[in-house]
Amino acid sequence: MYLEEVKTILTDVLSLGTAGATLDEHSALLGSIPELDSMAVVQLIGALEDQFGFSVDDDEISAATFATVGSLVAFVKYKLTA
Repeated sequence: MYLEEVKTILTDVLSLGTAGATLDEHSALLGSIPELDSMAVVQLIGALEDQFGFSVDDDEISAATFATVGSLVAFVKYKLTA
């Protein structure tokens, strides 16, 4: 449900260009996309907060959240229903 929005945010924040179009829910993120470094994670969290209107606490952030596009979408869904 939120897959396209998350893909757009990832593409914009990481400046992936046309490569962003190839992302799907199974696409690996951390360790697979060089642009996704610690600073990009901070920017990505900020963009998600702005887009979806929630706030992320430091203790909610884990590597598992950023494992795949699908895990990031699941996190967004969780935050919107919490």
